[in-house]
Amino acid sequence: MLFLRRWIANPGKVGAVLPSSAALGRLVARNVARRPDQWVVELGAGTGTVTRALLGSGIPADRLVVVEIDPDLCAFLRRELPGARVVQGDATALRALLPEGAAGNVGTMVSGIPMLTLPPDLQRRMIDAWLDVMPPDGRLLQYTYSLLSPLPAGRLGLEGRRCGIVMRNLPPAWVWSYRRAG
Repeated sequence: MLFLRRWIANPGKVGAVLPSSAALGRLVARNVARRPDQWVVELGAGTGTVTRALLGSGIPADRLVVVEIDPDLCAFLRRELPGARVVQGDATALRALLPEGAAGNVGTMVSGIPMLTLPPDLQRRMIDAWLDVMPPDGRLLQYTYSLLSPLPAGRLGLEGRRCGIVMRNLPPAWVWSYRRAG
């Protein structure tokens, strides 16, 4: 019910009417790439379904940063995932939200932010902020409910590919993986 209430209050910031499914979380987790010393950052965690899958896949809680802009969802995540590092904040100011030693060492960024609904200048600011904290070989995973890429990869200096679709999600969701072009 919390998820539905937050969607009603601000449908532009919440990407779907229903929370992500466990199956979507598992597909995202299977596509995470990180060395043991690297971090994983999840942006737009919602009610934490993907977060639980990331933790369940073996990513240590002390190497996972969960960023959520909505204060109610952030409080919920802190209660439901007491071992997780949950930060309330804006994804365009990511460097300031990360713990010491994480900036420049984020192996995978996971985004549940509804990128298709954002204006191009905000997409650019987000991607620039995210790439700023990742090494050159860092990976961005974005899930979407669109058949098309949720990001204009070429315009943003990225190369993208589909990782798969989850039919056991309402609506069905695609997971895309992006890297810096070249």
